[in-house]
Amino acid sequence: MEKHMRRWRIEQFGKQNLRLETVPVPTPGRGEILVRVAAVALNYRDKMNIDNGSGGAQVAPPFTPASDMAGEVVALGEDARRFAVGARVMSTFWGGWLDGEWPSHAVALGAPGPGMLSEYVLLPEDWAVAVPAALSDAQASTLSCAGVTAWSALVEHGRLHAGQTVVLQGTGGVSLFGLQLAAAHGAQAIIISGDDAKLERAQALGAAHLINRRRTPRWDEAVREMTGGRGADHVLEMVGGDNFRLSLQALRQGGRVSVIGLLGDAEIHASSVPLFLGRPTIQGIGVGHRRALEELARAAGHAGLAPVIEREYGFGDLPQAIDHLERGPFGKLVLRLDR
Repeated sequence: MEKHMRRWRIEQFGKQNLRLETVPVPTPGRGEILVRVAAVALNYRDKMNIDNGSGGAQVAPPFTPASDMAGEVVALGEDARRFAVGARVMSTFWGGWLDGEWPSHAVALGAPGPGMLSEYVLLPEDWAVAVPAALSDAQASTLSCAGVTAWSALVEHGRLHAGQTVVLQGTGGVSLFGLQLAAAHGAQAIIISGDDAKLERAQALGAAHLINRRRTPRWDEAVREMTGGRGADHVLEMVGGDNFRLSLQALRQGGRVSVIGLLGDAEIHASSVPLFLGRPTIQGIGVGHRRALEELARAAGHAGLAPVIEREYGFGDLPQAIDHLERGPFGKLVLRLDR
């Protein structure tokens, strides 16, 4: 095994301040595993952290970005027994959140917790999950954040089942995982996007209905027409701001809105009237615990879920990948370290 490794590091906010540095390969301590990283999936949160620390509430330089990786265990610390050397593993998004309610000691990987954009990473063994044999390392790396977010919203909390309707906003990683989970559970998906080409690609993945939000700004009314006036059972709210009002109005009586993204506005706006009349469940989704990732991994293996990856980049191409992330990929972007 090499004595030195490369890792990305940022000393002050701004993409222009990303540096690829060479440092010693660490040695695992008690209960830790050393993982040779094969693939790292990017999330929009990574761009926000690099830009300004996602508002600076918890993230401050210096740090190594990115929370989602898959790789191979190459060394074990004392008392580490969950995995053998040679096991394929992926990181959890939240270090220390194993199950149940979110614990105050849990830490998000990729800042303020350890970042995954490194050729080797140290993790407490409890912060990793076995990769399903059916998935490549690149595919597995996409599960930890985007996959678990969609799973938590629709399956863990939403109890998604056949015959339901799911509204998915945009064609990023979370929405496309939601589309595949809806199909696997016998539910129909409605995709909203401002890009006709992306809508066509979503239809090829199994979307039942398509809405171009630029031509149909009152997409909530279109959802009601598509559902015979009933409304949707689930809406994944990705935008924030005034879009939240439309999400509420697209719901059936007693439906569920999962607030996941803030791509448009960090605040959400709506009248209280739809709350009184529609009696919705409004849930905030902050990814999920390790058990959710384990269950998603099993489901991916059994149901043949294939995470959608628009492009793979080399490890040294992080700035170009961040540029692509800003443009809005169809699905996920992954940096490969095993080339």
